[in-house]
Amino acid sequence: MPDLLIELFSEEIPARMQAGAREALKKLVTDGLVEAGLTYGGAGAFSTPRRLTLAIEDLSAASRPVSEERKGPRTDAPQAALDGFLRSTGLSIDQLEKRADKKAEVWFAVVKKPGRPASDIVAEVLESAIRTFPWPKSMRWGSGTLKWVRPLQSILCILSDESGASVVPLDVDGIPSGETTRGHRFMAPDSFTVTSFEDYAARLRRAKVMLDQAEREQAIAHGAKNLAFAAGLDVVEDKGLLTEIAGLVEWPVPLLGRIPEAFLGLPAEVLQTSMKEHQKFFSARNPKTGRIEGFITVANIETPDDGATILAGNLKVLTARLSDARFFWENDLRVAKAGMSEWAEGLTHVTFQSKLGSQSERIARIAALAREIAPLVGADPDQAEHAARLAKLDLRSAMVGEFPELQGVMGRYYALAAGESEAVANAARDHYSPLGPSDAVPTEPVSVAVALADKLDTLTGFWAIDEKPTGSKDPFALRRAALGVIRLVLGNGVGLKLLPILSGRIAAIRTPAALEAHNLNAPGDSNSYAPQVASDLLAFFHDRLKVFLKDQGIRHDVIDACLAMPGNDDLTLLVKRATALAETLKSDDGKNLLQGYKRANNILTQAEAKDGVEYSFGPDPKLAETEEERALFQALDQAEAKITPAMAKEDFATAMQAMAELRAPIDAFFTAVQINAENQIIRRNRLNLLHRIRAICSGTADLTKVEG
Repeated sequence: MPDLLIELFSEEIPARMQAGAREALKKLVTDGLVEAGLTYGGAGAFSTPRRLTLAIEDLSAASRPVSEERKGPRTDAPQAALDGFLRSTGLSIDQLEKRADKKAEVWFAVVKKPGRPASDIVAEVLESAIRTFPWPKSMRWGSGTLKWVRPLQSILCILSDESGASVVPLDVDGIPSGETTRGHRFMAPDSFTVTSFEDYAARLRRAKVMLDQAEREQAIAHGAKNLAFAAGLDVVEDKGLLTEIAGLVEWPVPLLGRIPEAFLGLPAEVLQTSMKEHQKFFSARNPKTGRIEGFITVANIETPDDGATILAGNLKVLTARLSDARFFWENDLRVAKAGMSEWAEGLTHVTFQSKLGSQSERIARIAALAREIAPLVGADPDQAEHAARLAKLDLRSAMVGEFPELQGVMGRYYALAAGESEAVANAARDHYSPLGPSDAVPTEPVSVAVALADKLDTLTGFWAIDEKPTGSKDPFALRRAALGVIRLVLGNGVGLKLLPILSGRIAAIRTPAALEAHNLNAPGDSNSYAPQVASDLLAFFHDRLKVFLKDQGIRHDVIDACLAMPGNDDLTLLVKRATALAETLKSDDGKNLLQGYKRANNILTQAEAKDGVEYSFGPDPKLAETEEERALFQALDQAEAKITPAMAKEDFATAMQAMAELRAPIDAFFTAVQINAENQIIRRNRLNLLHRIRAICSGTADLTKVEG
């Protein structure tokens, strides 16, 4: 069985697009081959800045012949129907068969498709893949019609087996396929012929091209670490930058340089961000001082002077960049030491969102909410409000204007320069967190208060103006904000009743846009729609919580059972309940109790519907006729004695364990006792006993919503 090698050689492919392009090429080609009737043993996709490569092993030499039966019209159908069927099959009438079908006779066609050689199929599939390739952005060049991310220069496409290699012939917009490729643009620019993937990879390496992205990343990381170690430094790890740089070079050559002494006083984050964003440098830290003192650049070429000229050029550009950063830093410090009032005034002229007012108005809302939340998270209300008023002032700083990703980080530096406490400064840094699922959750009380206030203001604001996420669209990152609230609350064990907070904040947003969104006229009317909008927002939190807990192994039906209980706006309480129920249902007693509960509930529900009464009167143990019945009365008394105080303490684990212990007496009761006894007094007593089972078990969660 032959192997297939494809290479699409072009001008430089943007690094951010290469991973997606590898997967797209592999999927388009392999899916197309399989759909056409070929099979293969394995496939691997590779990329460098100038090429996409696909290697497929053990491809079948040809597709199998296919015979397909197709049912046509009845033999007495109009001629037009028969003619249409003949056109669709490509057959003539004498090639059709008459067959009996139920009460009529119909035409049948047997369409035979012969097998096709792999080369013909590969040519069709590859051309289709090239012409329909899903680049995020593409371009046309010259006079052709083909679109590609950058001008496509050559196509290598060969099938190889023991007898040798053969070119798969195809031509895409004047670019013919062949068996040649090229090495490194500068160190080995000549073209050469290849005969297989192994030959291709080996000759590329001799031509100074590392084909595998993972190998380039490893070479960069290893080389950078060794250079830093020799200089007494540590490389600051940055996986995203490592992946990006590996997509910029075909033959990585790490080089280490020193940052001039004049810039070592800049904050480490400023040095790292400036070097990463502007020049794609890794930072090197002095482990003794913690300062960023060096940089590592990755060249794409080996030079006779071991990179000295490259380093000199990079250092010249770096000096200019860091001079700008130092100017921003020094100018910002001057404003910070003066109290940052200049920035506060500037934010009155910065719009947060056209329907929600300025950043200054938003800060006032966040400050009020931070004061409200502070006692609930153990923070000082005055300090939380003050921190909220300072947290966003760095948005007007020159440094954040140059590097927006440093917002919050620079806020901490400037707050400390203004003489603020560590708690206030840390809140300025942390109030955006957590930004993503892997981001750390703030734990300092003031930081937690301000971070919660920031996210809750965002959510209540956009709900007030009816700008909610729809489908996959979420332009204001409201799902991320809700997840941030969930992680802050759960990560810090905060007992927070969300509904009154949401309702109060929504009622406080009385902008014309908010009133218009809910067809209201006067500002005072906002109180009328706030509870309804708050309930809708709480449901949004519950949806995000389901996603969050599902990733932690808690089933959606378990969460639904707990959501049906009172107090579901306290997320910490809700998760404690759901976790305890999930653990209980993992045990045999929990699983079997669920069946016993559902049996009791079903019998009781049917009886109440039939009799038109509610069997909620306390059952009398004196009317028990069997040992199993008396044992159940005793077990229910014991369970209730444990569950009631446990629920009062919100100790759901103890309550549900006591509930699970009812499994055996309930099973024994149903085995030994007939509920619908002939004696109506006994029947009513037993139905009241079932009600007691339902009441005790339903006090922990709505078990009717649990599946199974």
